Formats: sequence, structure tokens, C-alpha cells
Amino acid sequence: MSGLQEIAVYDSNQLYGQVGKYRFLQFSNEAIQGAIDLKNPGRIVMEYPRAIIHLMEWNDRSFENVFMIGHGIGTIAGHYSDKRFTIAEINEKVVELSKAYFHYRSDDTVIGDGRQILCDQAPAAFDYIVVDAFTKEGTPYHFTTLEFFQLTREKLTASGAVIMNLMGKIKNDKLINAIYTTFREVYPYTKAFSLPAEDAADIRNIIVMGSSKAIDYESRVMAGFFEIELAEGHRMLDKE
Repeated sequence: MSGLQEIAVYDSNQLYGQVGKYRFLQFSNEAIQGAIDLKNPGRIVMEYPRAIIHLMEWNDRSFENVFMIGHGIGTIAGHYSDKRFTIAEINEKVVELSKAYFHYRSDDTVIGDGRQILCDQAPAAFDYIVVDAFTKEGTPYHFTTLEFFQLTREKLTASGAVIMNLMGKIKNDKLINAIYTTFREVYPYTKAFSLPAEDAADIRNIIVMGSSKAIDYESRVMAGFFEIELAEGHRMLDKE
């Protein structure tokens, strides 16, 4: 237990039905936040970071500066030794565990609230902003509002993009629809992607991306994610 967030590290011989030797970082409510293949630590085993990496590389092959909210085990930042990452993580214990058990080596993490840390960054400083922050209630509210998305756009270069990893349903999910509708008020070009599931009511990873320029991708490299259309929702604003 760290603060109000229960954190577990454990090993398993299975990942999504694949037999091997894996290690997981898991928060409360059984949400897996990161996983590595202990026999091949450089292999990215979870789908959503593979899809995010593809979107980043496909839309800007020469990107240099990335701001991330949510450290996890540091999968995306650890994939790039030649890029400059600034990672905001609210829970210092998450960073400690990523270094102790998941081979994370960089000292690029700032401990604190991601929105406040982003506020302190220079305008137009980043090619990408990646939001991958979760508590047991889901994505923290203050990372889903109109004011937050306006802040992200201020901190991006003119051709930069924000990418969010969310958890929800692709149909009749009022929160997901509201986040995406609010997101689209700020970014003229937006796309949403989902992992497949047995039923439309199943919770799964949903990635949303927004930019001031057109967004492209290669379907076969999206780690199983496919583009989806989300319904209109209400606008999300900072609480009084």
C-alpha cells in the first residue's frame, strides 16, 4: 500500500494465455499497469504501449520531446534512449518499484501532480503529451476537462499531439463519450481506437489522440487496436 493506492508486483507464467515468465505491476481493482517478459525484457508485451509507440512514430518520425503523465513501469520512455522524456508521477513508490523490479534506469521523473507539473513547463515545449494516469476510480477527473486539454495544446508544438490511454466501453459509456467530446473541442483532428472484446459492454483499453494536423496510422501495426466512432457526450469542465 502506498498512500491511498494499493500496489502489487508479482510474477506469473501466463500473459493473456501465452506461457512464459512475466512480471506485473498492478494497482488496486486488479488493473495491470505494466508487464515485462522476464526472458526478453526489451520486448513490449502489452498492446496499448505498442499502439501508442506506433502512433508517435508514424505521425512524427523526428519527434524529440515528450511529456508523460503516469509512469507505470516506464515502458514507453524506456523504449527510447535517444528522446527527451519528462514524466510526472504522483506516487514515488511506483518509480521505486519500476527501477527495482522492471529494469527502469532513467532519472526523468518528477514526483507530483501531472497537471501542475505540466503547467510549469514552457509553451510549445513538447512534440507529444501522453496521458496514462489511473487510480482505482479510473482516469483522474482533472485530466479529462476542457481546461486541461487547452493546457495540453498550449504546451505542444504547432504540429504536436496528445495521446490518452483510457479504460471504458465503446458503446453507451457516458464518461468516455464526454471525455472524447470535450477533447474534440480543443483538437481539430481526433481519432479513437479500441482493443477488441467479446461484448460492446466490456471494459477495455481505449486510446484517443488529438492534434492540430491530420492523424494517420497503419492498421496492421496497431497491436490489435481498431478505429472507432464514439457517441456525443457532455462537456467536462473543471469543478468549482
